[in-house]
Amino acid sequence: MTTTDVFPEFPPPIPDKAAAAAAAGGTPKKRRMLHTLAAVTVLLATGTTITSLNKCIFAVYNFRYPLLLSALHMLTAIVVDYALIRLGFVNLKLKEVTGLPTAAKLKVFLLSLTFCATIGFGNMGLNCVQLSFAQVISTTTPLFTIAISKLFLGKRHHILKYTAMMPICLGASFSLMGEVQFDHKGCLYIFAATMLRGVKSIQQSILLQEEKINSVILLYLMSIPSFCILISAALLLESGAEWEPSIKYDNRLWILILLSCLGSVLYNLASFCVTTLTSAVTLHVVGNLNMVGNLVISQVLFGNEMTAFSYAGIGLTLTGALMYQNSDLITNYLNSRSKHHEEQDKLKTG
Repeated sequence: MTTTDVFPEFPPPIPDKAAAAAAAGGTPKKRRMLHTLAAVTVLLATGTTITSLNKCIFAVYNFRYPLLLSALHMLTAIVVDYALIRLGFVNLKLKEVTGLPTAAKLKVFLLSLTFCATIGFGNMGLNCVQLSFAQVISTTTPLFTIAISKLFLGKRHHILKYTAMMPICLGASFSLMGEVQFDHKGCLYIFAATMLRGVKSIQQSILLQEEKINSVILLYLMSIPSFCILISAALLLESGAEWEPSIKYDNRLWILILLSCLGSVLYNLASFCVTTLTSAVTLHVVGNLNMVGNLVISQVLFGNEMTAFSYAGIGLTLTGALMYQNSDLITNYLNSRSKHHEEQDKLKTG
């Protein structure tokens, strides 16, 4: 079989001695930890930056084309990933060169559909609600992820993980009550994006961890149908929006759009790497840390007003996220304490 199925003009992969050595001897823990730390750092930095850039594009410049912006994100991903692959920065596996199985292609296409819906609803939500509200609601993504994995994948989780969902949901509710500029339509958009984000994380986890597809390759394959869907939706739904003369669409706007597009590529690649090295739920728990930075930026740049309920909601959601992420450590600590008390009781009775 030739390379015409996926990358027709790409030559077969050249054996990588370092990769072969790593496969034979296993990746050192220190190197894996450094890779994870780097991916998490990029994820946090780009996550905060992109959300603020998008909000600035919508709020400051009154840009009324969120679907078009999402389509530009995907187009940028296609161009950047193609360049990385073409220039040999990505070591293609044999399966990725000769062509993915039909089942894997279908999974990639379904991921594209979910991805389009997620970023589409997310951008439309940011066009209606405050940045702080959107970020606090997005911290409930682990709840949807754990529910979907339980219902459709049959995965079981420790009771502490389910318990951690309580402060996360309660914190989101407090944030909802403390939202000063509440918008029902924007709220529905944000909740829809949050639920779909949980679905997307499980889909990409399957492709990255089970199908063993490279992060750059997966983003490239996913971006092609995603761009076609989003640009079609933008032409259909946003063609009626008029470019008002009073709106200042100057060069600074296009610079912000370019930065948003480039940042989205880094963010998606970093999220794929974090998913590959950890898990889908960990990806969203780490993403909750973006909320702190986004809330500060929301107040500094956009002057959004925060109430006591909002701050209480932030504290509860972060507490729940920490409890979820450290559930294994908490369980081990409780078990060790229980064994210690049992041993003390035996010594006393003996």
